[in-house]
Amino acid sequence: MLFDMETLEAASRYKILTATVTPRPIAWVTTLSEDGVVNAAPYSFFNVLGHEPPTLAIGLLAGPGRFKDTATNILATGEFVVNLVSEANAAAMNVTCIDAPPEIDELALAGLTAAASHKVRPPRIEQSPVSFECRVLSSMVTGPRQTAVIGRIVSAHVDDSVVQDRERCHIDTPALQLIGRMHGSGWYARCTDLFQMDRPSWAEWQRRGDAQPVESQPRLVP
Repeated sequence: MLFDMETLEAASRYKILTATVTPRPIAWVTTLSEDGVVNAAPYSFFNVLGHEPPTLAIGLLAGPGRFKDTATNILATGEFVVNLVSEANAAAMNVTCIDAPPEIDELALAGLTAAASHKVRPPRIEQSPVSFECRVLSSMVTGPRQTAVIGRIVSAHVDDSVVQDRERCHIDTPALQLIGRMHGSGWYARCTDLFQMDRPSWAEWQRRGDAQPVESQPRLVP
């Protein structure tokens, strides 16, 4: 079925995007207002963009009649922290979704601890297993109710318990127990059902020719 994304109402476009682009990693963003008030809120229009330099992007939607506090703070100060969400922190993350007024500290509301960042003013979330300190590299208002922010990652905090080899930067990814955003209101996914496939090489493809069919079943990871 064809959907004309240029003529559909905004709510319908949102349903199609959030129901099909899944699972989506969650950026649990902490910012600091110009008045020094800490704000925390989760966003799932988010991903990393590259590593030279290390960059990530967040799509920030507007609240009723104005940008949300996160977007306002990022555009005003140029700094923010992206914290990743583990299953253990899911309930606390959900609390920070609340439509609280700008003067409310969502971290305190959710019983979370603000930890000092290394290079930026906004704090990171101490309970998060991974936090990326960011400075704005670029931002663009993409519509009357949304803006896109590209951040350069200047520091990365990773919980000691999941660092397997500091020198080689090997991380025990399954041990992070990160969750992702799914379809519909309030649906999330665990990253527990994994499978692995080897990336093909052109030399191997030519050597094999038509002698073997493409492997259709990936190897399941226990």
